[in-house]
Amino acid sequence: MPRTILILNGHPDPSGKGLCHALGEAYAEGARTAGHEVRRLDVASLDFDFLRSQAAFESEAPPPTIIAAQADVLWANHLVVIFPLWLGDMPAMLKAFFEQVLRPGFAFSYRPRGFPVMHLKGRSARIIVTMGMPALVYRWYYQAHGLKNLARNVLGFVGFAPVRDTIVGSVATRGRESIGRVLEKVRELGRRAV
Repeated sequence: MPRTILILNGHPDPSGKGLCHALGEAYAEGARTAGHEVRRLDVASLDFDFLRSQAAFESEAPPPTIIAAQADVLWANHLVVIFPLWLGDMPAMLKAFFEQVLRPGFAFSYRPRGFPVMHLKGRSARIIVTMGMPALVYRWYYQAHGLKNLARNVLGFVGFAPVRDTIVGSVATRGRESIGRVLEKVRELGRRAV
């Protein structure tokens, strides 16, 4: 069954080059060949500010680029988030993007007691993280805290499930063939829309 897929490139470099961009291209290519609809969004190309207060998060109207991004999130039933690991977590620009997009009223609603109401249920996600260290070191020694935070405390909090992940480690020391295998694996994920 064809799916609607939003691919979010969370790399803050607006040049559109590099491995994160190539991974997004590979996923999109695989998805399109399998008949899925794909939209792409590069966080680095968007104009928005960091939120600086709880009042701004809860009450201020989002800027037009964020309203458009929210429409893309609503359109998609599968979200792919791609980013490089910086200081153990996602880059600040990507975190600021999620804070802008996943606001109360859009992504969730508060309740007087208990857990908030999740507005984005029925959508799945795939997180693809690139990093310099080996993937096993990040997953087992560092416990993949940045990845788990995004999966559970951001995407899971607003209803995305399941949230799967792919870690691409040792990116600086991989050869062309190794990168080619990674891109083919991601292309296959796109074909399967998982």
